[in-house]
Amino acid sequence: MKAIILARVSTEEQKEAGNSLPAQVKRLEDYCQRKGFEIVETFSFDESAYKTKRDEFDKVIALIENQKEKVIVCFDKVDRLSRNIFDPRVPKLYQMARDGKIEIHFASDGQILDDKTSSLQKTNFNMSLVFAEYYSSAISDNVKRAFEAKRRRGEATGPASLGYKNDSSLDGKKIVIPDPDKAHLVTKLFELYATGNYSIKTLRTEITRLGLRTREGKEPSMSVIENILKKTVYTGLAYSKKYNLYYPLPKLHPLVTKEVFDKCQDIRTGRKLNVIFKSKSYIFGNCLLHCKDCGCAYSPETHKGLNYYSCTNSKGICKKELVREEVLLEPIYGLLGRFEGIPEAVQNGLVNELRKTSETEVEYHNKEIKRIQSEYLKVQEKIDRLLDAFLEQTVSITKDIYDKKMQSLKDQQTKLGIELEEHTKADHDYKTTIATVFTIARNAKKIFDSSETHEKRAFLNFILQNPVVNGKNLEFTTKKPWNLVLELASTPTWLRG
Repeated sequence: MKAIILARVSTEEQKEAGNSLPAQVKRLEDYCQRKGFEIVETFSFDESAYKTKRDEFDKVIALIENQKEKVIVCFDKVDRLSRNIFDPRVPKLYQMARDGKIEIHFASDGQILDDKTSSLQKTNFNMSLVFAEYYSSAISDNVKRAFEAKRRRGEATGPASLGYKNDSSLDGKKIVIPDPDKAHLVTKLFELYATGNYSIKTLRTEITRLGLRTREGKEPSMSVIENILKKTVYTGLAYSKKYNLYYPLPKLHPLVTKEVFDKCQDIRTGRKLNVIFKSKSYIFGNCLLHCKDCGCAYSPETHKGLNYYSCTNSKGICKKELVREEVLLEPIYGLLGRFEGIPEAVQNGLVNELRKTSETEVEYHNKEIKRIQSEYLKVQEKIDRLLDAFLEQTVSITKDIYDKKMQSLKDQQTKLGIELEEHTKADHDYKTTIATVFTIARNAKKIFDSSETHEKRAFLNFILQNPVVNGKNLEFTTKKPWNLVLELASTPTWLRG
């Protein structure tokens, strides 16, 4: 009978001894000679059997389907056919064998699939497929775990991010250190973007002017800039998809503080990519306003020295209508006037009233902090008991089980540590807001009028929530605690009695 030989390796296996393409072809040629098969075609290619896109193998299947007579299709082992039990090519070839159109031979495994295949032989084939997929999955998981362990130890697992460079420690291990030529520029990139006065486009222009270049010496593209802004590694934290948490990289020097990084994320996620940023400063710039009808951002423009705004109409359902900046500012000044008109007696009463609200917030934060600290101590006790059990061998525990359990507990502590930091920061921010809100409230209009354009924009971001343009009218709600100030000032029932 005529035979077609198929030899395959994936990029991960090309260096495996005994599994190279020439070695597979030689074994299959010897097999065909022993069986008396006439070899009509030999295919050998590098292609992963774990992925769904397999162009080379699809060409072979097409050739097999066009054969006018029954042929033998020879593989070295089952895993040379596929390592994915859901690969649609497997049932296609299997059905052709069951219909008597082909025979599939796995030379090294000693398995044959044809129209006479028994139930036991089918079971052996299916089990071989399952184990082939398990092998690939296990290797993938082990590699991911090994990479995470290396990163925790401060070792490099790939090319360093821009701003860092790969190096070697005294003991010969690969590590990552700040790049003396680029690290300060990456830090500057985050600081500039955190001001809120740059888009990705204008940020790229400025950081390129300052001298930032890629590892290849090219000017960074907009996608490179955006990817830098997304990476937590610059704060000394790495993200684990497997455990869905961030863990610290103690040996990696951070290039940016977490506070600056978080501020950049707030700006980045709040910005519409389809809005063209204007270099000129506008009070309602940086996508502060959105259209009430379609939700698209409002874009500023200048005509004859006057500032106007209109819907970007990204969804194509709005008609462009220019609105003067002065018209949009009218309700803003109305709001600031309400703050300015709060009598001193009412203000003093408001201080006492907001203190009560503050006490509730403080109590909540304190309870959460105590809960987190308690859970952290419980995890630490588990770590101590696990270490004692392993050292004293009071229970049977292998080094592998110990390492896995210890890492799991350490990950829990890292997550609790980050959670504690966020609650502590939130508590501090709330107290700071209460301490400054009244100083700002009665002087809001003076502060606004005396500020620069970018400062006015920041001030509006501070007090406005969900500002939208409805026709030519600006609509918004007031953020906490400013809304509470106005509510209590308008209905000072607490002054009675």
